[in-house]
Amino acid sequence: MSSHHIIREKQEPALLIADINRFDPEYLGQLLEWSPTVMVLQKEVEKVASLGIKIDVIITQNTFTEEIQEHTRLVFCERKIELEAALDFLQREQYHAVNIIINEFDFVLFSKYINAIDIVQLNEQERCFTAKPGFSKWKPAGEKVRIASLASHLSVEGLSLISENLYQTTKDGLYKLYFDNDLIWIAENL
Repeated sequence: MSSHHIIREKQEPALLIADINRFDPEYLGQLLEWSPTVMVLQKEVEKVASLGIKIDVIITQNTFTEEIQEHTRLVFCERKIELEAALDFLQREQYHAVNIIINEFDFVLFSKYINAIDIVQLNEQERCFTAKPGFSKWKPAGEKVRIASLASHLSVEGLSLISENLYQTTKDGLYKLYFDNDLIWIAENL
């Protein structure tokens, strides 16, 4: 069996870098392993380029005068915030998923796009994603799970409450979440 895979364009999640300062280089390498489309906010371009990462798209609010890499596209924000312009671009280009490296999670903005594109938010400590009622996932015992957004009538299986909105898996196996919202944000340690 061959270890080589054919990757179709836009099959893998795009990678949007909004704040790379404290992000683990090893985990960044894992995200780049499948050669995603790399999008970078203008303020992070110099740092990302200094790491030798090929930037496919730069999100900018003004005329970009710095030298850019060959085949890099510029997306201008006009009157939008950069993250919103980036998500509009991904939606317009028909991407199905994006991993966003960001210092502080933005549930309000990203929730507006969640029906069109799967969004995973990452910072130096956590991976945050959405879940629908009846969500289940296998985790080893002792793993922490944080309910990062409001969950109406939340009930859990396979988790014990540690503190407000923070749970720990009770044993190796599935944990399950039930709630009345259409979706909630869940955060797990990296």
